[in-house]
Amino acid sequence: MKTFEGSMTALATPFRNGALDESAYRALVRQQLEGGTSVLIPMGTTGESVTMSADERARAVRVVVEESKGRALVVGGAGSNNTAEVIEGVARVRDAGADGTLIVTPYYNKPTQAGLVEHFRAVARAHPGFPIIAYNVPGRTGVDLLPETVQRLCDFPEVVAIKEATGNMARAVDILEKCGERLTLLSGDDFTVLPFIACGGKGVISVSSNVAPRMMADLVASARAGDIAKARELQVKLNPLHRLLFVESSPIPVKWGLHLLGLFGPEVRLPLVPMTEPNAAKLAEELRQLGLLKH
Repeated sequence: MKTFEGSMTALATPFRNGALDESAYRALVRQQLEGGTSVLIPMGTTGESVTMSADERARAVRVVVEESKGRALVVGGAGSNNTAEVIEGVARVRDAGADGTLIVTPYYNKPTQAGLVEHFRAVARAHPGFPIIAYNVPGRTGVDLLPETVQRLCDFPEVVAIKEATGNMARAVDILEKCGERLTLLSGDDFTVLPFIACGGKGVISVSSNVAPRMMADLVASARAGDIAKARELQVKLNPLHRLLFVESSPIPVKWGLHLLGLFGPEVRLPLVPMTEPNAAKLAEELRQLGLLKH
C-alpha cells in the first residue's frame, strides 16, 4: 500500500462557461507540486464533485494524474450516499490512474454505525487492494463515524487512512488508542493541523493549501519534525486565512482566492454563488498580508 501523508490538498475545480477548465486545472496542479504538496485530491467536497457528472469527475481525476506525472500521489474522491454509486465511482477513479480514493460517509440518509461499516465493507470487497481513505465530516453529512466504528474499519485492509474533520483532538487520540498505527490519521481541519499532528496525525487534507501550498507544506513538515516553535508560528500566521476561507460555504472563498491569484476564473456551480463583496475584499487583503497577492 502507498503512504498517504504530509500536506495534501483537496483541489478546487475551475470552470469556464460551465465546463471543466482543463488548462486552469493543470496550472493548479503545477502550482501545488512547486509548493511541496505531497498528495493531490480531486473530486472531494472542495472540488464541487456533487454538482459534476460521473464523466466530468472521471475526466478531472485523469487530468490531475496526467499533469502530476507521478510527482505526487493522486487520491480521487468517489463519495456518495448510494453505495452502488460509490463502487462505480471508485472503478472510474482506478481507471483514471489514481493511487487511491477518498470516500466520505454517506450523507442525507444518515446510516447507523452498522450501516457505515457495511458501506465501507462493500466498497472494499468490490475493489480489493485499492487504498481507501475514509472521510468523516459530520458537519456536512449529518452522521459521525465514531472511533469504535473506525476500529471496525481496520478489518478491511483497503481502508488505509481516515480524514478526521471534526476538529476534535480527543477524537484523534481516541482513534489512535483504538487503531494504533494501523490507520494513517489525517486532519481534515486547517485550524488544528499542529495539535492534530501532536496527537498522532501524519498530515492534513487541506483547503487553505490551494492558495498557500508552501506555507501549509512547511507547517506540516515542521510539526512532524518536532519543530513546535516554527509550526506554531505558521499555524497562527495562517489562522486569519483559514477563517476567511470558511466565512462562506467552502469552496466559495477558496475559489475566489484562486481567482484573485490569477489561477482560476470565478465560476462556481449552483446552488453555490460567488463570494460577497465585503468578504472578498477581506480575503484579498489577507492574501496581500501573507505575500501571496502582489497587487
